[in-house]
Amino acid sequence: MTDTQNQRPVSNHAGDDAATLPTTYAPAEVEGELYERWVERGYFTADAGSEKPPYTIVIPPPNVTGALHLGHAFQHTLMDALTRRKRMQGYETLWLPGMDHAGIATQNKVEQQLAESGLSRHDLGREAFVEKVWEWKENYGGRILGQMRRLGDGVDWSRERFTMDEGLSHAVQTIFKRLFDDGLIYRAERIINWCPRCLTALSDIEVEHEEVPGELVSIRYGEGDDSIVVATTRAETMLGDTAVAVHPEDERYKHLIGRTIKLPLTDREIPVVADEHVDPEFGTGAVKVTPAHDPNDFAIGQRHNLPNLSVMDEHGAITVHGPFLGLDRLEARSAVVGALREQGRIVAEKRPYMHAVGHCSRCHTVVEPRLSLQWWVKVAPLAQAAGDAVRDGKVEIHPKELERRYFDWVDNMYDWCISRQLWWGHRIPVWYGPDGEVVCVGPDEQPPAGEGWHQDPDVLDTWFSSGLWPF
Repeated sequence: MTDTQNQRPVSNHAGDDAATLPTTYAPAEVEGELYERWVERGYFTADAGSEKPPYTIVIPPPNVTGALHLGHAFQHTLMDALTRRKRMQGYETLWLPGMDHAGIATQNKVEQQLAESGLSRHDLGREAFVEKVWEWKENYGGRILGQMRRLGDGVDWSRERFTMDEGLSHAVQTIFKRLFDDGLIYRAERIINWCPRCLTALSDIEVEHEEVPGELVSIRYGEGDDSIVVATTRAETMLGDTAVAVHPEDERYKHLIGRTIKLPLTDREIPVVADEHVDPEFGTGAVKVTPAHDPNDFAIGQRHNLPNLSVMDEHGAITVHGPFLGLDRLEARSAVVGALREQGRIVAEKRPYMHAVGHCSRCHTVVEPRLSLQWWVKVAPLAQAAGDAVRDGKVEIHPKELERRYFDWVDNMYDWCISRQLWWGHRIPVWYGPDGEVVCVGPDEQPPAGEGWHQDPDVLDTWFSSGLWPF
């Protein structure tokens, strides 16, 4: 076998004079060098001034903390095939590479590294910690890029991006400001998914639900004919109950609707309210209502103007003064049941009950529904526009039968919590003044100066900023 241009033997090994090929192909010996030669010769570099028809794919950015898995390999194979084909067909082709800053995952990595030295991020302070994360990113964040080269991805490395670089930061501030000014971003106290270990709000997709065994405990509230029995797997939250809810047509409890009953272990009287959300066929047909610690209860509380009583801190420890103060939520559960048992309030217990429990996808801690002041995107008008685009034929879904699944998703969205209690990420561009002023600062604007002004400490959900990646 010879190189037809140089008329000399071709070897499979540098410096080897033999003209014969090995009996088996050894890709590791040739592919790396071959790929680097492609990159050096600019085979994958796109020319923005070209007159050829353009064809562009923006790579879904993998997390800077991770490694490529089979899903990525499948995805990258398809994109590589598409872009190589278009390149051969005469298109000016760009396959844009990049990585995602992965807010929670990256911060956890660096915090674990600090913990090995007996330190926390609070020992460093915010500015020094963020510098540490950037160092980690430079030292350890390139594993995926090496894997992409090893796969032979035909990407334009001259245009490599990162979701925390200057261009993306400008885009994030621009869109936040635009949505804020249009009234589509607002701040409100709502129930969110809270991780007591990561100490931040989580999106629904960052919560993994697992079927786990629990125990259903039935507790009697009130006395005599005015008593009512509720069942729960989370007895510790009863300390924050502000009502008992029953179905308005449930004959068993109609005489109690509008009256109050004594909440055990406390000195509080709570009302019995009628709400159609209650299923009279499930359990006793009566449910305890803890608006600050359950999303369904929060909705009932909103409908009936119930107070929101938080009984746990950010670490999941009980904050109610008394014998349970300071106990972890799981310790408090058995302690509360024990105290109720002593008072003769337990009607039934130790009944096995399988239920779905949310866990943090990063650290696997049980997630706590928690009332919290957060930033939100008003989703309804945005979802309406996305749905109408398909209904009006501006966007087509293939195959057409999947339109139903799309509408089930887009027509049933609810407002999106976009703030995270982290230090690594795009910081929310909102400033608060000494007299209650709130100012959203755009990318080309200067933040307000003067004594008493401070920036919101939270950062944006990674998906909010990374969702702007294609733009």
